[in-house]
Amino acid sequence: MRWWPFIGLPALVLLGLAVGTRSTRVDDWFIRTGAEHRGLHRLLIFTEPTLVVGLLLVAFAVALWRRRWRLAAAMVVTPAVALVAMRVLKRVFGRTKGEHPPSLAFPSGHVTMTVVVLAMAVLVLGARVWAMAAAAVLAVLAALGQAFTYHYFTDTVGALLLATSVVCLAVWAFGLDGCQPRCDLRHRSG
Repeated sequence: MRWWPFIGLPALVLLGLAVGTRSTRVDDWFIRTGAEHRGLHRLLIFTEPTLVVGLLLVAFAVALWRRRWRLAAAMVVTPAVALVAMRVLKRVFGRTKGEHPPSLAFPSGHVTMTVVVLAMAVLVLGARVWAMAAAAVLAVLAALGQAFTYHYFTDTVGALLLATSVVCLAVWAFGLDGCQPRCDLRHRSG
């Protein structure tokens, strides 16, 4: 996934420029649907900061217990980098939502942090298919929860692009990808 940041980050910038400070038709649909179906607000549980931080702490403890020092370091650095990047991007794009006072919205911080933490949990579990599938489902539910309530849908898409790009950069920077220099990715030898 070393190539993903070269797609994800430019896509994030293009999306931010395309939506600007206004709502899109897709955003409006999510806003209307969330207002009509208040039960969708329950999806906010997937971005609840207490749960997200709790998952990060458990994953960090498992990484330490397994003596995976680089992964543990990545679990400290990656969320911090994502948080700083998200806050800078919010100021750069200046898109707001809400009233009294309006809040910076693009990209969604809740979704960014949730996806980063889910990815860290996947890494500590060894990037198994079931863990990746579960994390993907939880990430989508987290994005939907925010899109139906506090954010525009496009804010959550921007957050998904940012978070996955930052995680891929961290995997590369900390040497967490499972492929060694002479690894046969197609498993053709023996």
